[in-house]
Order: sequence, then structure tokens, then C-alpha cells
Amino acid sequence: MIIKYLSFLIGIIWSYSIIKTQSVFSKKAGIIFKIFITKVSWITFIAACYFGYKNFTIKFTIIGIIIGILSVNLSFYLLKRYINQKFNEKQITVFKSFFEYTLIFLIIYFFLF
Repeated sequence: MIIKYLSFLIGIIWSYSIIKTQSVFSKKAGIIFKIFITKVSWITFIAACYFGYKNFTIKFTIIGIIIGILSVNLSFYLLKRYINQKFNEKQITVFKSFFEYTLIFLIIYFFLF
């Protein structure tokens, strides 16, 4: 029972963190990210909620969803604070641009080949 509930929490945290990641990207990378990755993550999130509903009580399912969403939001907040303290704005912009173009290239590469 504990392993099932932990797998439910991991599924919620995994899918919601990918959904939340979309807000970090610029508009051009965000559109590609939304089309190819976020749609699948929403389906995974809904499937994880359904898995929780079928295997646990509604109370445990809602508690798990709340724990998952709060933990992802808290980790994003703490990570943002850490990155802003550690790096200057120019370094963040350069890394973000590099990551966005790499993501666009990889999606196009996997889509075409």
C-alpha cells in the first residue's frame, strides 16, 4: 500500500513539475514545449489522479495532489532564489537561451528523425 501511494505521489510530482517548467521558457520555446511535452504531462497528471482515486480514498487522493503541487511550487521557489543569488542576470539569460535553443533543436531532431 505504501509503495502504491509513493508511486502515486511520484507520478503527481513528476507530471506537475513538467507542467510547471513550461512557465520558465520564453514564448517561442514555450509554444514548442507546450505542444510536445506539456500535453503529455497533463494526460499523465490526470492519469495519476485517476490512479489515486481508484486505489485510495478521495481524502488520500486529494491530500496527495495537494502535497505534490505544494512540493513542486516550493522547490521551484527555492531553486529560483538560489539561482538568483548565485548567478547574475547576464549568466542566467545566456544559459536560458542556450537551453531553449537546445530544446528546440532536440524536439525538431526527434520529430524529423
